[in-house]
Amino acid sequence: MLQTTIRKTVRCKGIGLHSGKQVELTLRPALEDAGILFSIRNGSGSAFLTPNPSLVVDTGLATTLGNGQETLATVEHLLAAIRGLGIDNIHVEVQGREIPIMDGSSASFVYLLNQAGIRTQSKPRRVLALKAPIRFESEGRFIKAEPFAGFRVDYTIDFAHPLIGRQNLRWEGSPRTFAVELAKARTFGFLKEVDYLHANGLALGGSLDNAVVLDEYNVLNADGLRYKDEFVRHKLLDFVGDMAIIGLPLHGSFEVFASGHAMNNAFLRYLDEHRAEYLEEVELPVPAVAPEVRTLPGKAPHAAQAVA
Repeated sequence: MLQTTIRKTVRCKGIGLHSGKQVELTLRPALEDAGILFSIRNGSGSAFLTPNPSLVVDTGLATTLGNGQETLATVEHLLAAIRGLGIDNIHVEVQGREIPIMDGSSASFVYLLNQAGIRTQSKPRRVLALKAPIRFESEGRFIKAEPFAGFRVDYTIDFAHPLIGRQNLRWEGSPRTFAVELAKARTFGFLKEVDYLHANGLALGGSLDNAVVLDEYNVLNADGLRYKDEFVRHKLLDFVGDMAIIGLPLHGSFEVFASGHAMNNAFLRYLDEHRAEYLEEVELPVPAVAPEVRTLPGKAPHAAQAVA
């Protein structure tokens, strides 16, 4: 299997979840073996961040990367789209220190990446493959993983809310199933938490336009849910994005119960710190004829349009 990147540069604008201000995002092609590179534009130039578990500095409302000088928030939905569509190399340029929240899902990023087009490159894809089983547990929550030739997740959530309760979803990674089954699932929260955050100057960009919000009994969004189990689908989407922070695509079979950004990162840090025991870098075989990369379903960016 060969590495991939996007064919052309695309841009969009959207609101930042944390600041409530407009953010500009530019996605550019990258060379083989470049991986995912973030550049944060500021008044004096650009600061660069390469995703790494040790660079996660906050997991409160979303996953935030930082290097001691600059931070970049809400990276998980874009990373999920990049990894979900099987893109290896891409340069992500940001003006605003956070990825725009768009509609609270990955659908807008899938649309952008499809507008850019995806092309194969000349070098074989490299992955980090689990070579030994692991169980990572904390306060009744857990992530279990074992070797598997691909990326497969069995995810369960359990919320004490009448519209959520216990939900389970099994998903095996492929670009088409990501676009159809996961990408449109939005982040969600509870009205009392949203009121508290806004009252304390947090999540200033959060609204019914970019999250599913519930009171004690109902979904407050006029359009309701996109999937009957949208909640577990979004948690699985977050997991895909959080696992992308290890750098190379991660191969393994994962069983996850009630995890979140903090536990996802703690698990990934442990794997990264114990690479010799659990991980090996593998170069995937290249088929005799490279597969054609097709455009996948995707929603137009929320409050923005792709610009080549």
